[in-house]
Amino acid sequence: MMVRLAEERDFPGFLGLAAQVEQWFGPMVEDAGFHDAVRDHIRRNAALVAVPSAPGPDLLGGLLFGSDASVHHIHWLVVSRQARAGGVGRELMRDAMRRWVRGPADVEVVTFGADHPGARASGARAFYERLGFTPAEAAAPGPEGGSRQLFRRAVPAGGPA
Repeated sequence: MMVRLAEERDFPGFLGLAAQVEQWFGPMVEDAGFHDAVRDHIRRNAALVAVPSAPGPDLLGGLLFGSDASVHHIHWLVVSRQARAGGVGRELMRDAMRRWVRGPADVEVVTFGADHPGARASGARAFYERLGFTPAEAAAPGPEGGSRQLFRRAVPAGGPA
């Protein structure tokens, strides 16, 4: 597996990843706003993809990243069904932190609330906790109406996480 900056040719792969998680995040594949967000992140070099070592049509994972001042945001992180629990998400996060985060700073991500059915099924909360994020304040409900919670990780002065 290799992690690299996303390119326009990866756009269909992002839609393929989105299709695998719409039950948790609401419709994205046909959503023009999601299309615009992915393309904007790609244009700004703020999107990463994990691709198989051997050439293949499908992405193993994708990540959309953003920053404002000393707060960085994981806007979207999805790992394909067949690659889950194989370290893809961890590698995407490692690359994002190395590439874009310099301390002192905070990195934030909004994920499922503890009571959301996707919290356990997706493993998202446990994933972020293993990476050193801590649960913070509640966030606005997701597009499907489910609860969301902000997770935050402090990055000390002197470098990436």
